[in-house]
Amino acid sequence: MRLQGDITINGRLYPRGTDVPWFKIYPFFLIHMLVFGGSGFLMAYGTAHPPVAFLYLHGGIAITVYTLFYLSIFGRDAVKWMFINAILGVLGIYSQINWLLSLVGRRAGDYPFYVHVIPFLYYVLYTFLVRHAVLDITQSREDPARRQLVENVYIGISVAVYVTLYFLERR
Repeated sequence: MRLQGDITINGRLYPRGTDVPWFKIYPFFLIHMLVFGGSGFLMAYGTAHPPVAFLYLHGGIAITVYTLFYLSIFGRDAVKWMFINAILGVLGIYSQINWLLSLVGRRAGDYPFYVHVIPFLYYVLYTFLVRHAVLDITQSREDPARRQLVENVYIGISVAVYVTLYFLERR
């Protein structure tokens, strides 16, 4: 993976344009974001609700920091498309959160819209990271033919999961 900006990893500065192996980036971010995203999800939808201001402060700081790292790692254009695709996928994300909440007898509509902002943003950031991890782990980023195949398989699997979750939530 070629960095789009300067970044320090484990005390070592990697300047813009440096190739960094995927295992130096993805394990940390995937685990870190799963923990923070999970805590944000539990705060938003759990039985003990912190004040909404705390939810926004806790999640907002982390999401801002992740976004700044994404800009350095993936570049402005990739991050711009992450948010464009997120806006287009809001209904898909809503249906997935609705399905997750249905597992504990709740629905997304049980909460005011502003409670969903932090979990939605975590979901967007996490799926963006998963996509890039798949591209790098399969060594598809620099090979146009392989990249097209991996992206098509990724989209197919994603659509299959979304449709399955949609119908599972309807049962």
